[in-house]
Amino acid sequence: MKRRAKKLQTKRREHYIPHVHIKVKDGQLQVDGAGAWYSYWRDPYHLLLTLPWSGFLAFIVLSYVAINSLFALLYLAGGECIANARPGSFLDAFFFSVETIASIGYGAMYPKTDYANTIVTIEAMVSLVGIAVLTGLAFARFSRPTARVMFSHVAVIVPHEGTPALIFRAANQRRNQILEAQLRVYFVRDETRADGQFMRRIYDIRLLRDQSPSFMLSWLAVHPIDESSPLYGITAESLIQTNATIVISLSGIDETVAQVVHARHTYTASEIVWNSQFVDIIRHTADGHRYIDYNYFHDVLPLELTE
Repeated sequence: MKRRAKKLQTKRREHYIPHVHIKVKDGQLQVDGAGAWYSYWRDPYHLLLTLPWSGFLAFIVLSYVAINSLFALLYLAGGECIANARPGSFLDAFFFSVETIASIGYGAMYPKTDYANTIVTIEAMVSLVGIAVLTGLAFARFSRPTARVMFSHVAVIVPHEGTPALIFRAANQRRNQILEAQLRVYFVRDETRADGQFMRRIYDIRLLRDQSPSFMLSWLAVHPIDESSPLYGITAESLIQTNATIVISLSGIDETVAQVVHARHTYTASEIVWNSQFVDIIRHTADGHRYIDYNYFHDVLPLELTE
């Protein structure tokens, strides 16, 4: 029993992430501390998939230089084991490693001892594994479906057909079609239960239209704030006090790649504007045609200026 308890305790320590602090800032959850980076490095595959392309390319370059530098030092440790290389030259050993790991084989430099041949064999195996891993990561990053959906910088609360309403808008930046598009909206805020326990509660928000057979240009999302709405009776001050956020999730099928794509956006309390409405983005030409002017997509005007 003691051995089993000790084993379970060791297992718990292995999964323990130290120094992780979760806090709410402007209504958004943030994870701080060394443990956050510790958890990222425990899942390197996910980390390399989620890195921006600049970081991914920097990782490849640094890894390539580091691996070749390591093998260059191993070649130097074997003395004059590379034919036609300058004695003690790190550059010659480094570039010989580059030729070996890339299977170039110019023939000007080649291994001349059993020690060098052993290091070359190990480097060739590392090269095969490295190329396979890099190819898989690159394919996974390129094949991952993404949506380029733009959301308005702010959401507004304004009377709509006689009822206050939360309104925001979205636009498909690719100008292709997202088929069977769906919008899901959630209201998240801090609450204290009757027993005094703190919790961050999530409410579903109903839209007048939460589905579209084809989302190609823009989408004006409207949520009536009536007695059945979780936003009923809220004020700008209460949104700030409860660290409230509006979370939007859009999903659909990209017609180009025929795969499901997702987009997500969050509005904090400071990004919800009261008693203002969006500037109309539909314009009319002299010959009677209509077009959408995205230059005004994020613009809002106070109600008194629109009346």
